[in-house]
Amino acid sequence: MGKIKKGSLGLIVGIFLAIMVVFTLYPILYAVIGSFKTNGELTAGGSFLPQSGWHFENYYNAFVQADFTKYTFNSVVISLSCMIIAVITSSLAGFVFARRKFVGKKLIMALYVGLMFIALGSVTLYPIYNMLMTLGLHKNIIGLILALTGGQASNVLLVMGFVQSIPKELDEAAIIDGCSIYGIFFRVIMPLIKPILAVVALFTFRNSWNDYVTTLIMSISMPKLRTLTVAVVQLKYSMNAAAEWHVMLAGASIAIIPILIVYFFANKQFIAGLTAGAVKG
Repeated sequence: MGKIKKGSLGLIVGIFLAIMVVFTLYPILYAVIGSFKTNGELTAGGSFLPQSGWHFENYYNAFVQADFTKYTFNSVVISLSCMIIAVITSSLAGFVFARRKFVGKKLIMALYVGLMFIALGSVTLYPIYNMLMTLGLHKNIIGLILALTGGQASNVLLVMGFVQSIPKELDEAAIIDGCSIYGIFFRVIMPLIKPILAVVALFTFRNSWNDYVTTLIMSISMPKLRTLTVAVVQLKYSMNAAAEWHVMLAGASIAIIPILIVYFFANKQFIAGLTAGAVKG
């Protein structure tokens, strides 16, 4: 009976995972394959594969119309900047919350945790834009980077939990050797938290690269600051009055490539960070 139950459970888990894989991969496959269709064939539906031939010119049209070189550069600069800021701020804040005692620590932590469960979404866009306009950053790429970086609450908590799993005896040994708090962080803590920092970096890069609403709002007054994600959506109405879905899907397929490249080079550290966090947390 035990073996039968274990076998049934394994079968159920396998079916569930297969369904999740299908639901995850199907939209991507549909978008990639749809990018090779004509607009009429795509909107009419009916067939999964192109019936009138594979139209590679959709990619050329998308690349030219969206000015991919310019907007890809914007996306790379903005995403990398957000990633660097997120890694620096979350690592420092996580270290301080985990190792130091100061006035208001519990209150700040309560606010951090509480705000994570409040989904304000687009409601915060106007206050953020108004604040950046007051500071004179609403027409500046720095303002957009700061708006996308945000408060890093979840990243700070991830790093804090990881730092708390590191024995404090290492800090004490470093102090005996003459290290200041900065020496403890850079020489002892930083090398040990690289896996979780890789997770923070990859998540931040992905979120910044894929963001649409915030970037669209922040770049209304400065179209030259648009990212690739915003430019791809604009392709839908770039040629004619009718929606050019095939060109937009071609642009979206191209936009997927950079994030896949980043994950390809960072996946080992990413998996190590998730695994270590699961064991230590």
